[in-house]
Amino acid sequence: MILVTGAGGNVGSELTGILARGGHPVRALVRTPRPLPDGVEGVTGDLNEPASLKPALAGVRAVFLLGGYEDMPGALAVMRDAGVEQVTLLSSRSVVGGHADNAVAGMHMAAEAAVRASKLAWTFLRPSGFMSNSLRWVPQLRAGDVVREPFANVPVATIDPYDIAAVAAESLTTPGHEGLAYAITGPGSLRPADRLRVLSELLGRELRLEPLSDAEARVTMSAEMPEKYVDAFFRFFAEGEFDDSAVTGAVQDLTGREPRPFATWARTHLAAFH
Repeated sequence: MILVTGAGGNVGSELTGILARGGHPVRALVRTPRPLPDGVEGVTGDLNEPASLKPALAGVRAVFLLGGYEDMPGALAVMRDAGVEQVTLLSSRSVVGGHADNAVAGMHMAAEAAVRASKLAWTFLRPSGFMSNSLRWVPQLRAGDVVREPFANVPVATIDPYDIAAVAAESLTTPGHEGLAYAITGPGSLRPADRLRVLSELLGRELRLEPLSDAEARVTMSAEMPEKYVDAFFRFFAEGEFDDSAVTGAVQDLTGREPRPFATWARTHLAAFH
């Protein structure tokens, strides 16, 4: 049995489907009951409350784990005591050369450290920025044809969450991934205007990107997330602390196929933009 935490998220929802279609016993950890793919068992629990995980862990061999929770060591101890042998952790490329005092990089660094200390077999997935972050544009596109975006000149080798899930499935169901960290990206590095151009063609609309100034970006982002994360992203992309533009071949190496381009992700999720 494989337990998928964050089963309602961009990666977890793809992973539960991949595992179920592959015939693997899979259980989805959810905070509240929700529809799940055929063959997927849903169990409620909260990674912030390690004791709540015990019912979900019965018979579980491996866990797909999200980081950033309040008591990662406690949650991992509950997993180990329940007989879990292996963890695949969703981390971030920002940990490589990252600074622990950056709230985003530090969160992922702490999660990796907790997993290493747990004595469980582990694999770290360190993806680039998600293609699904483009869904943040939906309210603006419903209101008009202009998208205003921070850090508009920053290229990112964005990855389809489906490809992260495909690599996760490999790591959870085939041997040889223990103790390894994979930097995984999409097939090319795109700026926001490049992504918007793809959506413009698919939607048949004349869409236009307007860069936000750093001052405007800070106001907009502060309305959406705590200040420590706003500061982290400014350190990444305004001050150049993190370069998320380099493309790796890890998805092809691990799955045997090229990672999906942005146009494929966009076509798959196009209904969300209407």
